[in-house]
Amino acid sequence: MVESWNSAHPDEKIDAQEIPAGKSSEEVIGAAITAGNAPCLVFNTAPVAVPQFQKQGGLVALDEFPDGLQYIKDRTGNLADQYKSADGKLYQLPWKSNPVVLFYNKDIFAKAGLDPESPKLGTHQELLDTARTLVSSGAATNAMWPSPASDFFQSWFDFYSFYAANSDGTPLVKDGKATFDSEEGKQVATMFETLYKENLASKEVYQGDSFAEGKAAMSMAGPWAIAAYKDKVNWGAVPVPAAAAKADASTFSDAKNVAMYSACENQGTAWEVMKFATSQEQDGKLLTDTGQMPMRKDLPTVYADYFAKNPAYTQFAEQAARTVEVPTSPTPLKCGRPSAPPTPRP
Repeated sequence: MVESWNSAHPDEKIDAQEIPAGKSSEEVIGAAITAGNAPCLVFNTAPVAVPQFQKQGGLVALDEFPDGLQYIKDRTGNLADQYKSADGKLYQLPWKSNPVVLFYNKDIFAKAGLDPESPKLGTHQELLDTARTLVSSGAATNAMWPSPASDFFQSWFDFYSFYAANSDGTPLVKDGKATFDSEEGKQVATMFETLYKENLASKEVYQGDSFAEGKAAMSMAGPWAIAAYKDKVNWGAVPVPAAAAKADASTFSDAKNVAMYSACENQGTAWEVMKFATSQEQDGKLLTDTGQMPMRKDLPTVYADYFAKNPAYTQFAEQAARTVEVPTSPTPLKCGRPSAPPTPRP
C-alpha cells in the first residue's frame, strides 16, 4: 500500500513501521499520545481503546473532513454506527474484522460417532448434547476449552460471541446501560455453567492452542484460523449457536480499525492516505493476503471472484455483515491486550 501511494504521490511520500514492542499495542499508543509523537495513522486501533485515546486528546474526529462521514458510510454501511463515540463523532474508521464462529474437529467428531459433515450444533442444547457425546465416548477430554484467564478480552470470544448470537446482535452496553443481565444473557451463562459443571470444558489455562493440538474438539475463532489450522486440523465451522436455532445469528467482530492521531501535522494528506488504504483495490489485497474481512458492505459480492476461488472464507464474509463490537464506553476502559495473545489471533 505504501509503495503504491508513494508511486502515485511523489511529493507526499509516506512510510510505515510496526508498532514498537510493549506490554500491549494500546499501551505503546497511549504512551506515544502522552509524548506527543504518535504517528499520523495507526492501522491497529482497538475499538475498546478509542475512549481512552480520545480522553487523552489523541484522536482526530474523522467527521471533521468534508467527506469523512459520507466516505465511511458508503464503504461500511450501517455497521459504522456502532463505532461512534459518546459524543456522536467517529474517531475510528472501521477497517477489518475477524467474525467469530464455532470451529470443530471433524476427525474427533467422527471418532465419537457424530456426523462430521452435518454436526448438531445449531442450539445451546444441541451443543451441550454434542459435548456430552464427545467426552463420554472418550473421543475428546474436553469438548471446548474457553480460556478462564482474567485477560479482559477473553470473554469476547466466549460469552460475548454467544450473547451476540442469542440476542440478535445486542451490544454489551447500550445507551449507557449494561444489557446482558437479561434472559438472553442468563441463557448463555447457564450454558457455560453446564459445560463446566459437567466437566465438558477445562477450568485450567492452556499454554498454547488446545484446538490445534487436539486437546479440545471445538474452539471459537475467526477466519485467521483457516491458515493457522491448515494441515493441522481437519476442521469444520458453524455459526455461533443461540438458545433457539437462528438462520442469521450475530457474533463478535474482533475488529481492528484505523484512527488518525492529533500529533499528525499533515492531516489532510493523512485522510487521503486513509481513504487510499481502504479503497476497494487495497481492501481486496488485504483480503487476498490475510483472509481477514474488510469492513465493507456487500463484501461477498464485491469480491465474488475471491470467494469463488476460496470458498472456505465465504461464510465469514456473510457473517461479517452480522457482527457487534465492544462498546465505546464514555468511561475509558483500562486496556492491556498482550502483543502476543495465547492463540494466534492477528
